[in-house]
Amino acid sequence: MTVTRITALPDRLEVVTAAFADALRRSDLVISTGGLGPTPDDLTRESIAAVVGESPAVDGGLEAWLRELWARRDMAFPELNLKQAWLIPSARALPNPNGTAPGWFVSRPDGRIVVALPGPPREMRPMWSDEALPRLRARGLGADIAVRTYRLMGIGESQVADMLGEALLRRGNPEVATYARADAVDVRVSAVGQPGDDGSPAIGAQELVEGAARIVEARLGEHIWASGQTTWSEAIGQRLAELGWRLAIVEIGTGGHLTALLGDVEWLAFGESIAPDAPPAQAHGTSARDLLAYARRGAEIGGCAVGLAVRTRERKGDTAVSVAVVTPAGEHLERRMAFLGGRQGRIRAALVGATVLLTTLRGVAPSASEPNRPEPADRTARPAS
Repeated sequence: MTVTRITALPDRLEVVTAAFADALRRSDLVISTGGLGPTPDDLTRESIAAVVGESPAVDGGLEAWLRELWARRDMAFPELNLKQAWLIPSARALPNPNGTAPGWFVSRPDGRIVVALPGPPREMRPMWSDEALPRLRARGLGADIAVRTYRLMGIGESQVADMLGEALLRRGNPEVATYARADAVDVRVSAVGQPGDDGSPAIGAQELVEGAARIVEARLGEHIWASGQTTWSEAIGQRLAELGWRLAIVEIGTGGHLTALLGDVEWLAFGESIAPDAPPAQAHGTSARDLLAYARRGAEIGGCAVGLAVRTRERKGDTAVSVAVVTPAGEHLERRMAFLGGRQGRIRAALVGATVLLTTLRGVAPSASEPNRPEPADRTARPAS
């Protein structure tokens, strides 16, 4: 499956309808996200119905399912939501276990397919993988395609592009592309298998990806921290599990963004966010080395092996970030600059903290690990003397 175009549309019926009509003329498969809510500005169903020349009607099974959702919460059912029970004759409903908007799987007589999914990622992603994709594979979707994604730390997208080079980034198959995500810069290597021509052997998609991936790894290896859809929480949690350690965090001036990045995980034994002008933040000095006291104290309070302390200060529109990591294997201090100030700078400072932590943990030899301390100290946060 090759994506040929992505279109963003306003909530105007004639525009959405025209977009579906144009997409079906150009493509065998059209996938849409959003517009499946119950309000008048949710126009996906009306537009698809208009393009295929069919009239939507309330499906009894979907109506019963929707009414039961409200009934089990002892709430009156809004009749407006009946719109979410609509189907057209050529559509089959795609179940939505995480919301009230079933999707549509529309099969046309000429073999073309429309898949309509809700917009929220927590609803759309499982519906795609669990409902839409199996139906598409049953219809023959399954070209020889391979993809590998590298997640990068400590480097910006323009730097990545410069290190990879224009020749590699302009390749057609395999394709190498960079993406600036909220939590990392990604490099995606993808390929479609090439059939043999004039007696030449076929080349599989995986083989094509491997060739380009070796180049990416050689040029960016020191910045690669994960592959696929791995999150910071997953990567750090995996390394802590390998070492048998848990983590404590003290954040100063970050707005708690580092703890939020890692999420609600059992290996995070203690987390505290301190405003930069609060007395605890001033009590032990402001140098990067003073952060070691906070990192040690956090580990002591949490009764764990690893302490991480991060402090930020705005500097001429950017954000200076100081990071201290203490582990049974040693102590590490590092200073970096994060692009931009304000909230965006604090978010980037959290990524700096995660980067330094993961790099430090990966530099620890397994023989240097020791069990977490069994008994937490008094959890009242105060700097060590």
